[in-house]
Amino acid sequence: MSSPFVYRPPATDPLPILHVDDKIIVADKPAGLLSVPGRLPEHKDSLTLRLQADYPDALTVHRLDMETSGVMVFARGEDVHRKLSMAFEARTVSKRYQALVWGEIEGDQGEVDLPIGKDWPNRPRHKVCHETGKPAKTLWRVLDRRVGLTRVELIPLTGRTHQLRIHMAEIGHGILGDEWYGVLESQTARDRLCLHACELGLAHPKTAEPLRFSSAVPF
Repeated sequence: MSSPFVYRPPATDPLPILHVDDKIIVADKPAGLLSVPGRLPEHKDSLTLRLQADYPDALTVHRLDMETSGVMVFARGEDVHRKLSMAFEARTVSKRYQALVWGEIEGDQGEVDLPIGKDWPNRPRHKVCHETGKPAKTLWRVLDRRVGLTRVELIPLTGRTHQLRIHMAEIGHGILGDEWYGVLESQTARDRLCLHACELGLAHPKTAEPLRFSSAVPF
């Protein structure tokens, strides 16, 4: 199956910055743009490098898949990077996503608790693996139902690669536009991955003030 079209924003697009101060930068990553540079020359363009052109001290704390859009926070300097990395590891940073998924989910909310590991023969894909996978939990809540699809809020309680995509596919409700997970109908239903990091909450690394940043869902 050929890959569906994915919009890749040109390097001339303005930086989608939601907040900037002397400690952090919060940006709204578009779908189709890498979070960090890849190994190949054609994969060097990324949100990190674009930010570093204007803010050389910007450091990546976490990532979103290239196909996923939404809120990302960047540290300014090594000290802040350590603090924010510890906050993510301690799970004191809250993350909320919205997704459009295949089918009409029964029930209004639930939890997916399935371990995730690397799918070595099919890298960079991952898979549910009860032998070597790491614990992974996702909370889901229905926001809206339409004929043949459901809009859901997703809260990852862990941060495994492709966690939300795999978990929704495993319960029979693949995210629309996900070319790797789900069924053919969900994979080809949209021309982009319908997954968006719509909200990020954290304590400011300098003042400890609780902050919450949000981004409008583009689908």
